[in-house]
Amino acid sequence: MQGVLTGFAVIAVVIGVGYVLGMRGHLGDQGREVLTRLAFHVASPALLFTTLAGADLSVVFSGRLAVTALSTLAVAGVFVAVGAARRWGVGRTTIGALCSGYVNSGNLGIPIAVYVLGDASLVAPVLLFQLVLVTPVAVTVLDLSGEGAKGTLGRRLLTPLRNPVAVGSLAGVAVAAAGLRVPAPVMDPLTLIGNMSVPAVLLAFGISLCGSTMPMRGPDRRPVLLAVALKAVGQPAVAWVLASQVFGLRGAELLDVVVTSALPAAQNLYTYAAAYGVGERLARDAILVSTVVSVPVLVGVAAVLG
Repeated sequence: MQGVLTGFAVIAVVIGVGYVLGMRGHLGDQGREVLTRLAFHVASPALLFTTLAGADLSVVFSGRLAVTALSTLAVAGVFVAVGAARRWGVGRTTIGALCSGYVNSGNLGIPIAVYVLGDASLVAPVLLFQLVLVTPVAVTVLDLSGEGAKGTLGRRLLTPLRNPVAVGSLAGVAVAAAGLRVPAPVMDPLTLIGNMSVPAVLLAFGISLCGSTMPMRGPDRRPVLLAVALKAVGQPAVAWVLASQVFGLRGAELLDVVVTSALPAAQNLYTYAAAYGVGERLARDAILVSTVVSVPVLVGVAAVLG
């Protein structure tokens, strides 16, 4: 219980600071855009590289990761199917699919893992799966659905290598796989820059709430409702079924995969939406509502399975 409340309190405070900054105009009219670009092009790639460069890639082959991957693909697949049927567009559907299954494993998942599960490393498989596979694939789709789709075949194939988020992730994996040790004069500045990522994302998110209408209204109401339902209820339910019935997980192992699956949509998804200029309101509302809804869900999961 304490871990859930602590994690959400940290996020709420930083978002609140961003809201005040936006309300008072301290960062000017372009404050949100600058923070978003800083996070997307500089801080997030640095954070992904430093996180993955020292990671133990053996966790990729764990049974817990299989549950996470399958539950993510299941709920994202449902959103993609509905988005295709409703003709919501490739970019918008991609953002909605991410909001349906991409969990906040970093700034919220880590404190919850510490206080609820007792081990911060338990979010590592989720973090690696999202950074190594989901993020590069998603940003590549977003690239190809926009300006990238107009290029030649060779240009399309090289799309991941032109995206800073994908490059940061893949470079970190390459370093870890090769067993290399990045010298401190290189790693320390990257770590310092990467530490700006989460605060920049949360501040930009808070600024975006200034003057905005109530969530789940307007043309994005149905996509938001679907994304929130899949994220807050669908993904943890699928994870529980897979973990208990298919992989035979019990006790603490069952608890940690369901808890991590019940985490809300990650704030950095808004950064991707804003960077590509697609589904911004969908991402903002889905993140906000799923974060609020996930509080009782996480408390309930911890009470029942803990």
